[in-house]
Amino acid sequence: MGITEDLADELARDVIKAIDATGDEDLVSDMQKVLGATSQTAEEAFLTALRVRRANIKARALLMDKLKKFKAAKESGKGDG
Repeated sequence: MGITEDLADELARDVIKAIDATGDEDLVSDMQKVLGATSQTAEEAFLTALRVRRANIKARALLMDKLKKFKAAKESGKGDG
């Protein structure tokens, strides 16, 4: 990735961690305003990185849930062919 994407991704990771710690979803719009006022390119890269990371988090949570259900069904004998 280029410097714009690298910096945006790093910021997105930090914002997600901060939201997890504080519960403050307004951090996204705060960062968007600051970035948008100075660099539309940086703003777009940040929002893209944020969406991709959040989508990945949700997808991984779904995968873990499906695997837990599969394992539980298999252990209870429901998963046997």
